[in-house]
Amino acid sequence: MSAESSKAIFYALAANAGIAIIKFAATALTGSGAMFAEAIHSSADCGNQLLLLFGLRQSRKPPSPLHPMGSGRAINFYSLLVALLLFFVGGAFSVYEGIHRLIAREPLQHAYVAIAVLGISVVLETLSLIGALRAIRAGAPTKSLWRWFRETRESDLLVVAGEDIAALAGLAIAFAAVLLTVVTGNPVWDALGSIGVGLLLMTIAGLIAREVKSMIVGESASPEMRGEIETFLRARGEIRSIINLITLQWGKEIVVAVQAEMIYYAESRAMVAAINVIEADLQAKFPQVRWVFFEPDFVVR
Repeated sequence: MSAESSKAIFYALAANAGIAIIKFAATALTGSGAMFAEAIHSSADCGNQLLLLFGLRQSRKPPSPLHPMGSGRAINFYSLLVALLLFFVGGAFSVYEGIHRLIAREPLQHAYVAIAVLGISVVLETLSLIGALRAIRAGAPTKSLWRWFRETRESDLLVVAGEDIAALAGLAIAFAAVLLTVVTGNPVWDALGSIGVGLLLMTIAGLIAREVKSMIVGESASPEMRGEIETFLRARGEIRSIINLITLQWGKEIVVAVQAEMIYYAESRAMVAAINVIEADLQAKFPQVRWVFFEPDFVVR
């Protein structure tokens, strides 16, 4: 876990804790369904960040006989839990609350308090998102946000960024709903705002869950990293050709399996020594590569 990624989680936790307290106070004053949905969302986000921190701690466990390659991928499991919590606790509950208020038609009180709180929340969530974007840019300075979302192997940072984006979009919906309720005097808009926030959260949670599921199943290293590793190996004078190259992202570390045709060596010990040098140089150049499995083979011509 990088320092920037760690900071992004703590920024999000601090922002959401403050926002949740303010939103619950505003809900008590205004009776706003959209505000209550936002308060529940922020509370769920606090729990999510704590769950991510716990998952990161679990992922640092050293290798053991039961888990010989360590527990680096444990963070993917906890990231999936966070996505599910965002879907059900944040999204589904908001939809339920909106439908309830749509039927009850409860009036909105002290609407300007709700608007002020939403404005403060936007500022705090923006600061949290800036922290997440800073961490993203540190690792992928040239990628678009959508491309990073599809290609990243950092499930913890993926969840934090997704939550922050969902929060800002949800605040925009809640702000519009409360404003329309004030202008029209019709509480239906407030109820629809709660439903809109819930549907948005469920959509983003579904996208996050899809990406994290792929990581749990097992993804290769990022396209850039895999390309750099392949280029490095093909440039080695000891290797005649690469037959097969497999990379596997294992938490923050990478597993590399190489099947290659070596140049001619009169003795097997000389070939083994050459392979050892290649492995050592590969790990020196790419510190993320924790394990290297090298199989010398030949191509039938």
